[in-house]
Amino acid sequence: METLLETRLPELRVELPEASGARLDPRTLFPPETKEVWLEIGFGGGEHLAAQAAANPRTGFVGSEPFMNGVASLLRHCEDLGLDNVRIYPDDVRDLLPVLPDGCLDRIAVLFADPWPKKRHHARRIIQHETIADFHRLLKPGGELRLATDDMPYLRWMLARATANEGFRWCARGPQDWRVRPDDWPETRYEAKARAQGRRPAFMRFERLDTAG
Repeated sequence: METLLETRLPELRVELPEASGARLDPRTLFPPETKEVWLEIGFGGGEHLAAQAAANPRTGFVGSEPFMNGVASLLRHCEDLGLDNVRIYPDDVRDLLPVLPDGCLDRIAVLFADPWPKKRHHARRIIQHETIADFHRLLKPGGELRLATDDMPYLRWMLARATANEGFRWCARGPQDWRVRPDDWPETRYEAKARAQGRRPAFMRFERLDTAG
């Protein structure tokens, strides 16, 4: 793990701008032929991000994860799959979001984030009204926000906040649209663990509308 963190992470690491008020266009992190940029927040072991990067070679992927074990796992996936379209912000994404310009992302994924189940810890949840507003600012019209959880109270929390923002449209038309993972949505280790323990994950997709959020 230490070798990958020392050799590969510096090559793929996303650095925040040093100048106050400066923005970081994520497209500048990838070759000019890159068609889209997707952000995955809290990528865990990196298996979902790596699978998506392998399946979408002309898409640039930015992954944020503060835990070094997860970062090292994603680096290993990148090495094994020969991926060159992945960049990593190894810290709290809430420091990265403010420096990204409006409409710079085509997709954002927050999959199986820590639900912080105790009420006194709810302020630590990544999904808040403020972060949903950030996601709306950062996504292009027609861009997609994907949320997943196996914690039902957190599911209700996320759904309430995402649907409260008029700039997003929930894509579900029936129960199967959120109970069944879409074919282009690779499984994560957290989903597998949830199913093994008898919990049913939920998968939500929201379209960013061309309206104020």
